[in-house]
Amino acid sequence: MLITMATNQFPHLFPAFFDNYIVTMKVQEETYSVALFDIAGGADYDRLRPLCYPHTDVFLVCFRVDNPDSFLHMRDKWLPEIRHYCPDAPFIIVGTQIDTREKDPGVAAENVPTITPEDGRRLAFELGAAKYVECSALTREGLLNVFQEAIFTSLKFPVAKNPETLLQRRLRCIVV
Repeated sequence: MLITMATNQFPHLFPAFFDNYIVTMKVQEETYSVALFDIAGGADYDRLRPLCYPHTDVFLVCFRVDNPDSFLHMRDKWLPEIRHYCPDAPFIIVGTQIDTREKDPGVAAENVPTITPEDGRRLAFELGAAKYVECSALTREGLLNVFQEAIFTSLKFPVAKNPETLLQRRLRCIVV
């Protein structure tokens, strides 16, 4: 998702642990520089990952809509970790790979029920997310909206308390 947004190409190789990009986006006639960080989720990185969290303006917490286990993993691993290290930072829940729904809405390729948009919105509300959005990096459907919502969320729920600091820094967005 992050690589597709930053490079305008769907990747075939993915970084092992960490990847970052700076993307300039125009939203409602304002231009923003957004630092995007994609961090690996493997247990081997549990001690390194939190070092990237300080000063994050908004987290994009992702799961695959065609994989209910990733939905649970997001809820049971990622959110507690983010809340532990950055309790004041807002987060957006992102359902990814929505292109997998096209074959048979509600059922993934292996006859596993997909997470519906309604399920995602309900979970986002229950968990206190700022927003629920969906996208496909492959087809780019909803992709721009994910990052626009990240900008809106970081402006609506600023982590920095000093207004001067808010104006002087770039927006930081971490994808987990």
